[in-house]
Amino acid sequence: MSQPILFNFPKVLPLGQHLQEKLNAEEGRFILHPFPDGESYLRIESNVKGREILINASLFHPNSWILDLLFLVDTLRALGAKRIRLIAPYLSYMRQDKVFQNGEALTSKTFSHLLSAYFDALVTVDPHLHRYHCLSEIYTIPTTVLQAAPLISKWIHENVENPFLIGPDEESRQWVQQVAGDLPFIVLKKERNSQGHVNITWPSFEGAEGKTPVFVDDIISSGGTMLLAIEQAKAQGLKPPVIVTIHPIFANDSYKKLQAAGILKIVTCNSISHPSNEIDLVPLIVSALSA
Repeated sequence: MSQPILFNFPKVLPLGQHLQEKLNAEEGRFILHPFPDGESYLRIESNVKGREILINASLFHPNSWILDLLFLVDTLRALGAKRIRLIAPYLSYMRQDKVFQNGEALTSKTFSHLLSAYFDALVTVDPHLHRYHCLSEIYTIPTTVLQAAPLISKWIHENVENPFLIGPDEESRQWVQQVAGDLPFIVLKKERNSQGHVNITWPSFEGAEGKTPVFVDDIISSGGTMLLAIEQAKAQGLKPPVIVTIHPIFANDSYKKLQAAGILKIVTCNSISHPSNEIDLVPLIVSALSA
């Protein structure tokens, strides 16, 4: 692959900086600032004609800058860019994958149509696929889905003594199974009643005595389910757990609450920049882009 131009958008974060170094990519230079009325001014300074373009944009909290991203892509096209691929380590708008109540927006489909109309391809890491089986159900461009499970499994084997893996709900099973490999694991059952209260049921299990519980999930958002599972783990006499997640959303003060819950450690992948990042996704992304 010839040297690409990498735009880290809307700003440079550690993953993007590391990605540029490993890809030996040229830095994509641009100017972006708001006009007094809040509209955006954007100018691309790099010579992009006939070039392969990569845009690294972890789509976390995208609403405030998604229009700027489309301005960037449209301008790159006008300047003659050869191909434009989006690297989105975290892919947003996957939660609303069904119309639950009449009149709801199916935002996952609308968002996928938007990205498909502007980009030539998409590379992402463990999107939250629940009712969709694959991204091609809603995206019309080629999509590459990378899995962080091998990196997480390696981190657990190297850093956790005598681990025992736990999935906090049935949706986490696909990630826990991949991460576990030869390690023992269980998956909890979560049920939500009509008032919205969550109840967690633990399966019968043996052999956890003396082992370190490791909760594994793809996303921690509000942290409510995880906090309840940690509380129940304590009640069962398990050791303080390690929490490992791919996408560290940690809404509001959920990270502080988890830290205060008597855990051993919280470790995350760097799909979203956060102080808990310890598992680097860059080797995974570079390998996919170089294939």
